[in-house]
Amino acid sequence: MKISTPEIKKSALKTIDLEAQAIAGLAGFIDDDFAACIHLIYNSKGRVIVTGIGKSAIIGEKIVATFNSTGTPAIFMHAADAVHGDLGIVQKDDVIICISKSGATPEIQVLIPYLKLSGNKIIALAGNRDSYLAHQADYLIETTVSQEACPNNLAPTSSTTAQLVMGDAMAVALLELRGFSSEDFALYHPGGALGKKLFLKVADLYINNEKPMVNFDTDIPDAIVEISSKRLGTTAVLKNGKLVGVITDGDLRRMIQSGKPFHTLKAEEVMTKNPLTVSSGILVAKALDIMRSNNITQLPVVDGDEYLGVIHLHDILKEGIL
Repeated sequence: MKISTPEIKKSALKTIDLEAQAIAGLAGFIDDDFAACIHLIYNSKGRVIVTGIGKSAIIGEKIVATFNSTGTPAIFMHAADAVHGDLGIVQKDDVIICISKSGATPEIQVLIPYLKLSGNKIIALAGNRDSYLAHQADYLIETTVSQEACPNNLAPTSSTTAQLVMGDAMAVALLELRGFSSEDFALYHPGGALGKKLFLKVADLYINNEKPMVNFDTDIPDAIVEISSKRLGTTAVLKNGKLVGVITDGDLRRMIQSGKPFHTLKAEEVMTKNPLTVSSGILVAKALDIMRSNNITQLPVVDGDEYLGVIHLHDILKEGIL
């Protein structure tokens, strides 16, 4: 069966529209039960145990990942595995979130009585408010959708999207209740570009570079040698040990264009005075913002009156920070 390009586009747009409607419909389910669940989890001394079966289980794993990364300790427990030994995961102070569209799968119906025996509070994330799960749970957060995006109204599409978004709504509400900051977020994301953006400081990078510098009365030919040998496209210009300017490749080009006999010039005659600088303690991401907003590729690093070195745009990009 051949499907034309316009028909493919129409199908995709219909799916997006149906799922967008499903998400919009969730606003009607943000009620007092939702708020009570957030307070329950926030005040709990235990963890959040998320369970489900089938596609709901996959969504549950993502919700667990989001909880953990935003300060709410969580563990995923597959509903089928739970009744075959994994119930040992559950501790007395844990809060259970059970995810199910129908709320009536055999695994859920076997699992719920055992969870109730243990005394743990159960939150149902269910797509059917009249289901077994919805009636047995202590709290209900409804995720009902009018129809799946699947043309047969069978494959979990709109329903799993609704579950995912409601999980995100819970995670963000808890994040805000905890006052979870970007610094807290960094503690849970130390690896990769994200962690580096939140943790890496100028001091971690500039020390890997050489330290180009000349005195204010250095002859320009010698300054050119310093710039070339240190391979950073710049050199600091010092007077009495303090930074008074920089000479960059751009300064040298402008000098040549001026037609002046550069071999007679001194560093202070060519340098850019009062250059932008950064301290060693600021985040590399902040240094990158300064470079971008000023259209420059390197910054002298200065703590107090002490010139320490240079951080270059290439140093930052090598770390994957964009």
